[in-house]
Amino acid sequence: AREKEILRWIHLGKSNFEIGTILGISPLTVKNHVQKILRKLNVQNRTHAVGRALELRILDV
Repeated sequence: AREKEILRWIHLGKSNFEIGTILGISPLTVKNHVQKILRKLNVQNRTHAVGRALELRILDV
């Protein structure tokens, strides 16, 4: 659930710092979640993660 929430904020163009502020967690925790997301979606960066999540219908437009 947290990873999906972070993906939504990435989709909106937020940085790790901004996401951390919004969610009340540290930017390092956000970074750790982002790394897990990248591994799970088998992608190299945030942009590709959002694209793959949209493709797999994990995220709604």
